[in-house]
Amino acid sequence: MAVLAPERADAGPPQDPPRPARRRPVPRPRVDRVPPLPGDRLLSWLLALGLGLLTLVSRLVGISYPDTLLFDEAYYPPEAWDLLTWGHEYNRGYTFIVHPPLGKWMIAGGEALFGYTSLGWRFPSAVAGAVAVVLLVRLARRVTGSTLLGVTAGLLLALDGLAFTLSRIGLLDVFLQVFVLAAVACLVVDRDRVRERVRRHRPVPATGFRLGPRGWRIAAGLLFGCACAVKWSGLYFLAFAAVLSLFWDRAAWQEAGVPRPTATALRRGLPGATWALAAVPVLTYLASFAGWFLGETAQGRWWAQRNPETAFPWIPGALRSWWHMHVEWWTFHNGLSTPHPWESGPWTWLVNGRPILLWNPQGLTDAAGEQVVRYVLMVGTPTLWLAFAPALVWAAWRIVARRDPAAVLVAVMVAAGWGTWFLNPERTMFVFYTAPVLPFFVLAVVLVLQDVLGRATDPPWRRTAGLAAVSGYVAVVAGTFAFFYPVLTGQPLTHAEWLTRMWFPSWY
Repeated sequence: MAVLAPERADAGPPQDPPRPARRRPVPRPRVDRVPPLPGDRLLSWLLALGLGLLTLVSRLVGISYPDTLLFDEAYYPPEAWDLLTWGHEYNRGYTFIVHPPLGKWMIAGGEALFGYTSLGWRFPSAVAGAVAVVLLVRLARRVTGSTLLGVTAGLLLALDGLAFTLSRIGLLDVFLQVFVLAAVACLVVDRDRVRERVRRHRPVPATGFRLGPRGWRIAAGLLFGCACAVKWSGLYFLAFAAVLSLFWDRAAWQEAGVPRPTATALRRGLPGATWALAAVPVLTYLASFAGWFLGETAQGRWWAQRNPETAFPWIPGALRSWWHMHVEWWTFHNGLSTPHPWESGPWTWLVNGRPILLWNPQGLTDAAGEQVVRYVLMVGTPTLWLAFAPALVWAAWRIVARRDPAAVLVAVMVAAGWGTWFLNPERTMFVFYTAPVLPFFVLAVVLVLQDVLGRATDPPWRRTAGLAAVSGYVAVVAGTFAFFYPVLTGQPLTHAEWLTRMWFPSWY
């Protein structure tokens, strides 16, 4: 018979069984992780250029209709013709020029090729729109590490109704779009080159080392200067991107294990950034006014000579006149609040709240005497634009949860190109002001599609399902674009056909 051992007098209360150790949450990475580029460099270029060519053809078909000035074409093609004729915008005494000349020089290039015709002043916009698609393919491929997603981004931009119509009209904003996109792409390449250079330099000194010439960053400064020489809103992109570039430098030094990455980034990066992203843009902007400085009859060119009592008489008269003209421009833009039937606020842009009617001739009938509608509406493809707001929320989650550099890029550029318009809500604004930030909205959608597609390490069934979902969404966007194509190009429609495409009362 077994005898139980007596309990010890000093024994404590019975102990609960040991609990399993609590699983610690996976911490966020201390530095962001940039995906490596895929190895299909030649194929990726062929796909990007092929898509760009198809985009250009789609923009050029029927681009001459209507053969008249539309919306703000009333200003820019005539001013571009002045540039072509005189080398500057001629001062007639009854016009007021409110934008720098570079975008109008771009339009003048088309007028030099095809004359003062609708094809002449719209052809450069079509080229710029196609170039923007190619640039977005390359940028999206680099930030996602996927050629498939890069082509998807370019295809979505090519299938957007606002990008389409903007590429078929002689306005300035499509040139602002292409310069901003090119400048940001150059800065991203600079980021990757710097990180590669830091990784190769082992061991890294505690205070870092000189990185040498950074040609891609200088190219970005040149392109940002061109953007500002098209429209001043390019300045916001320049300022936000310059700060982001310094943070990228800090991340590179932090990844290399430098003890004080912020100080090292400022010491090693700030002097070069001041030159590349401050001096170069200013010089580029000034260079765009060469015709104005040389012109005898340019608007406002002799203001200083007519007003000799102004301050700082030791500054050359041409510079004082140039500065006075810019003060007048600033006063105009800052105080512009004239009501317009097609104006819209930035809070409505993401849902296509108020697109812009460009053309709607009255009294058209068919052979049977039935009403014919030829409507040209600048409106974004709804199935794409309605995804922008959710995609921005998803990008914010990627920043918080993953410290994802692609999402950070999207957030910063959206803040520069959309958020800054909220600073002056009383100003008269239009939906085409989204042109330079539109590619980054599209990139936000592509980041969502990246997560839908899944990782390369996922099971084959997961990747197949993800690819099917991504393809299905792109097909829906393409179908929506095709459905709205007649009201993007002014095709003849019956009243009933036109009405099925007017999804909201604010569209007409």
